[in-house]
Amino acid sequence: MQRYRTLARLAFFALFVLAPPLDLFRFDLTLNHLFFLGEPWRLGFTAQSDSMEMVGSIFLRIFLPIFLVVGVGGWISWKYGRLYCGWLCPHFAVVEVVNNLMRRASGKPSLWEKQVLPEQQADGKHIPRNPWYWSVTGVVVVLISLVWAVVLLTYLLPPKDIYSNLLSFSLNRLRTRLPDAPETTHHQAQHVHLYPMP
Repeated sequence: MQRYRTLARLAFFALFVLAPPLDLFRFDLTLNHLFFLGEPWRLGFTAQSDSMEMVGSIFLRIFLPIFLVVGVGGWISWKYGRLYCGWLCPHFAVVEVVNNLMRRASGKPSLWEKQVLPEQQADGKHIPRNPWYWSVTGVVVVLISLVWAVVLLTYLLPPKDIYSNLLSFSLNRLRTRLPDAPETTHHQAQHVHLYPMP
């Protein structure tokens, strides 16, 4: 069972990392709209739309999907317990990795625990303390933090720009357009800098 749990968490973590580059799910600040399953997800109305069309579009494209996600998630939690947290959550997966390394380094799963856990576990597994694991823990924490920060950025900014800038060791200014009038040309578009000018 533990093996299947590990495989499920690895697969979901890969999905968490790959969802923005594949446009499976992300909100692009430069385009001001959502991508879902490879397609742009816009509100579907214009300034010329009447109020009922706007309300209907907002309900169908914002509130209904939220209700469905919350409803399905609640039903899965009620039916199968904490399936997401234990088997899928990418945050809990990395926390568990760090906790296991911390236990090997200090005998405690975190710095905030007061008591050292016994080396002999209830299932018969022996986990001795070894101070050499502190260096491994430090490297893993730094790498996980870097990956986490980059992945979260790709949910809001174009993943291609983020990864190409990382690979070329350059921090180009990523820009997002302010809302423009429909007749505004590309050269007249106003921009706001997400990074300060040098």
